[in-house]
Parts: sequence; C-alpha cells; structure tokens
Amino acid sequence: MADLHIQINRGKGGIAGQIAAELRESIRGGRLTPGTRLPATRDLATDLQVSRGVVVEAYEQLVAEGFLVSRVGVGTQVTPQNATRAAPEPRGSAPARSDPGRRAPSAQASPSYYGHRPTSPDLGHFPRERWLAAVRHVLTTVPSDAFDYGDPGGVPELREELSAYLRRVRAADVRPEHLIIVGGVAQGLSLALHVLTQHRPLRLAVEDPTSHRQVPLLRRAGAHLVPVPVDEQGLDVRRLNGDAVLVTPAHQFPTGVVLSPARRAALMEWAYAGNRVVLEDDYDAEFRFDRDPVGCLQGLAPDRVILSGSVSKALAPGLRLGWVAAPPDLAEAIRRARGELDLGSPVIEQYALAHFLRTGGYDKHLRRMRREYRRRRDALVEALAEELPAIRVRGIEAGLHVYLELPRGWDESRTVLAARQLGLSAEPVGPMRELPGPAAVVAGFARLPAHKAAEVVRGLKVRMSGQTVD
Repeated sequence: MADLHIQINRGKGGIAGQIAAELRESIRGGRLTPGTRLPATRDLATDLQVSRGVVVEAYEQLVAEGFLVSRVGVGTQVTPQNATRAAPEPRGSAPARSDPGRRAPSAQASPSYYGHRPTSPDLGHFPRERWLAAVRHVLTTVPSDAFDYGDPGGVPELREELSAYLRRVRAADVRPEHLIIVGGVAQGLSLALHVLTQHRPLRLAVEDPTSHRQVPLLRRAGAHLVPVPVDEQGLDVRRLNGDAVLVTPAHQFPTGVVLSPARRAALMEWAYAGNRVVLEDDYDAEFRFDRDPVGCLQGLAPDRVILSGSVSKALAPGLRLGWVAAPPDLAEAIRRARGELDLGSPVIEQYALAHFLRTGGYDKHLRRMRREYRRRRDALVEALAEELPAIRVRGIEAGLHVYLELPRGWDESRTVLAARQLGLSAEPVGPMRELPGPAAVVAGFARLPAHKAAEVVRGLKVRMSGQTVD
C-alpha cells in the first residue's frame, strides 16, 4: 500500500481537485508506479482529515482520466498499462500504408452552410469591455518592437499563460516551448498533418460520425481517412486501423458522448503498441455542466498525443486563436511549418489573450457562460421531453449542442428546415456519416434563450405533424 504524502491547502478550497492533482503528478513523476495500490477512500480520508466523499471524487476523476483503475475486490490502483510504455521509435520509420479509400460521396452531399452553426457560441455575450481593456493594456505597455515579425510559434507571454492554464484546468502535461499558437483548431490539425505526412502516406482513423466540414481539410492535408464507429462509450478502439487517430474525447461531435475510462486506456495502449500518434481535439472541454471535465488525453501520454484547442467556443470563432501542444520533436517541426507556411498569428490579440488569462478575466467569463449555457440546454431538453418525448437526446450534459435521434419516419432534412425556420440552428447528421446509423440532427442551444425553448419546440411539433403555424 502506497504512502501518498499528499499536501492540501484548506484555505484554497477545491480539496478534491487538489488531491487529484497531487496524485496525478505523483503518477507522472514516477513516485506512484504502475500497478501501485492506493489506500481505501475511507483510510485516506481519515489520514487527510477530509470527508470520504472528497476522496471518492478525486479517485473517480483520475479513473475517468485513465490514471487509475478501480475493481471490486482489488481496490484502486495506478493503471497497469502505463508500465508498457516503450521508448518511441524514430518517427517516420514505419512502412508506408496503402490508401484505404475515400469517404463515401454522401458524406459531402449537404450544401455549405455559413450561417449560425449549431456549435457557435452566443456572441452577444462576448466580453467586449474586458477584451477592450486587455487590448488597451497591450497597446500602452508592450514595447513597439514586440509588433515586429516574431517567433511563428507565438509570443512567449501567451505560451507561458496557456501552459499554466492547460495544466491547471485540463490536467495537461505541457511546457511553453512545446506550444504553438495557431489560427484555431483547423489550422492546428492542418499543420500537424502536414508534418506527419511529409515522409510517408498517413492512414488517419476518424470518428464516425464526424464533422463533415473537417473532412476536406484532413484530406487536403494529405491524410487518407479510415472511419471508425462511435457508440455510447465513444470511439470503438477495437476497430481502429491506421497510423494515427483523430478523436474528440471530452465531448464527441456530433454524438455528444465522452470517451469512457476503459476506451481511454485502450486507446493509449494502441498508440504505444504501434508507435502511433493520437490527435486530440479538445472539443467543448470548457463546458461540462454535470461535473468537472475529464482531463485531456495529452496529460496521460504527452509523448504520444498532439493536443489542439482554441477560444472559438469560449470567446468567439472570429478571433482565430488556438494552440497545439505536441511532443518536443513534433512541436519543433510544427513550429517550423508554421514559419514556412504562415508567419504567425496577430501579436496584439496574442498579448491581449495572455493578459486576459493572467488577470482572471478568461476564467470569470467561462464561469458565467457555463451557468448560462446550462440553463439554455436544460430548457431545451425539458421542452423536448414534454412536447416531443419520442425524440431521444443523446450524449452528456456539455457543450453548445445536443444530438437528437429522431422518431421513426422523421426526415433529417425536413426536421432541420423546420428548426431553422423557427430560429433553432440545426444540421442533419446523415452527411456526417459513412457508416449507417439512425436518423438524427444536431441542434445548437447556445443562442436560444431559455424562455424561448418551449415555444420553439412546440412550433417544431406542429410543423412536423404537417399542420400550419398560426
């Protein structure tokens, strides 16, 4: 039984999070080795003089992240497969794979829709005054030379702040020098794939269903896509086939499921066994409503995972600010690629975001929007349960959209048209699939005020019944 030596600051609050953070760092640092059995929750609670529920919450968080496993009769222990991590082989040494083919034409059939997407935030809540204050601070304090051509990897101040933020909030294991500032997740993925496909073809496993907007981007970057089905536990790791995989483990788009602890562990085993790369899109990680969000995969395997994120959901897509956290060799290659293909992101916005993070404005805005989006989601889900109970709401309580499985006989396109006519942003799921699946739509609730939800759902009920709306 391990002696944990956990230090907690009772005046700081968030005791469960502090315990989880201490254990996480002990596992990463090797002080808790794979297979080590942890004390029972009651015993650790007694040692730390906290309630047992606090320790249970900390253990459950780390089980969800894949650092711990818990079994009846065995107790809680450090995940054993961490011991199987071998030193990485030189990248690019694997033989070239054959082209697995292209996605079915039906996946590209829907016309482009450039209006308000179901995944867009409520831009009316953009923190204009605080952002303006951050920009003013930059313009009055940053030296003139800082506005010259700089490091294509991003300004050091922002990388420092983001590194600290990702460690604190997403349980990432990242250093500032391994972060590259990019123009959003789309550019981050493009750059990563540009590097990974330089010397050999790349078979990239992708979730099915997945964003149909992302498919052309991935192909243009040189990847040959291999669809892998998603079920209630997330990506079906048993059916993985490729050199790398792109996943949205925090909140899968479009189904809204979270990658289960067992699947997270299996995915890491798959990556280490074949010297493969995991591309992690930290999609919707800021907005988990039912509990604290599960830590990112990158924190579990920083030498195998390339983490991409942005402020598009938290602040605004139009800012075009994101980041990539990669293993050291890949981080340097991505930074060079950024310099060769693009000279970097606008520096004023980078300094402004660094100031926004440093002064707590970003955290404050997220707390406010998390409460508001939860109210809006709850209102929409409750209205659907009351007016249209045959529609099944899938996925966890998170993000800016809901995944709705439609009743038998309902047509995706007709449902989407009716929803849009009522002001509810929606998209059909059919064009996002290559593999067969039930009729479903994605509906965005971020811009739907809570007091309007019942009215919109009643209107949808009337339109889908074939009646006219007064």
